[in-house]
Amino acid sequence: MGIDNTSEWKVGENLGAGIGKDDEKAVLAAVIHGQMTEELVEEHLDELEFLAHTAGAITVDRVIQKLEHPHRRHYLGSGKLSELKELIKKHDVGMVIFDDDLTGSQINNIEKELKVKIVDRSSLILDIFARRAQTAQAKTQVELAQLQYLLPRLRGMWTHLERQRGGIGMRGPGEKEIETDRRIIRTKISQLQDKLEKIELQNETRRKQRGKMIRVSLVGYTNVGKSTLMNLLSKSEVFAEDKLFATLDTTVRKVVLDRTPFLLSDTVGFIRKLPHHLIDSFKSTLDEVRESDILVHVVDLAHPQYEDHIATVNQTLSDLDALDKPTLMVFNKIDLYRKRNYDDLLDSETREEIESGLKSNFSNKYQEDFVLTSAHTKENIDELRSKLLEIVSRQYEAKYPYQSQKW
Repeated sequence: MGIDNTSEWKVGENLGAGIGKDDEKAVLAAVIHGQMTEELVEEHLDELEFLAHTAGAITVDRVIQKLEHPHRRHYLGSGKLSELKELIKKHDVGMVIFDDDLTGSQINNIEKELKVKIVDRSSLILDIFARRAQTAQAKTQVELAQLQYLLPRLRGMWTHLERQRGGIGMRGPGEKEIETDRRIIRTKISQLQDKLEKIELQNETRRKQRGKMIRVSLVGYTNVGKSTLMNLLSKSEVFAEDKLFATLDTTVRKVVLDRTPFLLSDTVGFIRKLPHHLIDSFKSTLDEVRESDILVHVVDLAHPQYEDHIATVNQTLSDLDALDKPTLMVFNKIDLYRKRNYDDLLDSETREEIESGLKSNFSNKYQEDFVLTSAHTKENIDELRSKLLEIVSRQYEAKYPYQSQKW
């Protein structure tokens, strides 16, 4: 890894390759610009580091520069670029991950200077999605998003495609090779969109066959504990781990609370700066959210930026036309919140006062029903079940007034 002056670095050869192997070392890079603060950018880089860890990389350092706007050619200024070169040499690093999206020409220009693989935030997220995709639908959605990410960057990184295009054999008379590549990608995008439409028709038929049952969807920022709560509520074994985007495919389970049945679905987690083409590609998966009767919005209360996470989720729900649904706010990880915010010498009475103030604040700020829980210690899970049952029962009375009488 690192800079190898003895061999020629082939610019663009690694673009779109993602994280090549586990334990690949990386440096993170970001620019403070506009209304951004240093604290906010550090928090963004903390999240980027978690993304890199999820993809199998090890971050060894980070570079931050304050600019009026990112440099048009190299994203960073020349001084910071030189500093980055030194860090790459010092740590023997093979990759730099940028917190913002880069253009194809920026990626090529930076590669020429640093002679290491360049990854931006969107390509890192796409890499994780590609690793996590299990079903035919998820794999198709990820491939579609990857091509949509690639298409506008084609001109800047075309030297890479020129070397890799052998065997395509589809160039028309007098057609430039870059136009051929664009045409191939657009054709493939169209094919994948058609394939997704067919899969969605099958999913729609499947949803209609579920009968007159209230549907509840777990939504929230990624890694807030949705899958763990799903397991507790449905008494099933849904895959859950402490990494971003552990869940890509929507999982649906039938849950019965006090003889009242409903369908509970666990959906892909949201994240700030989520590539718009990824949201577009996963809209068919997120139809489960759009068609739900109730949302359970899970929040990681222990995270210092949990209010920002709530805003990100609400914006995504608004984009999906699903923000106006009855919602139960679940402030999860209360155990971790106490661990991070309470002094060991704090007496129980003061702790109760703090949590009473938290509840009062949530009651004023969020008009929806809410509960403080810990999926890890199972604290207040019975209260969560009780509140969820109340909301589900109200929805049955409103939507299927005669259905609930059968129970």
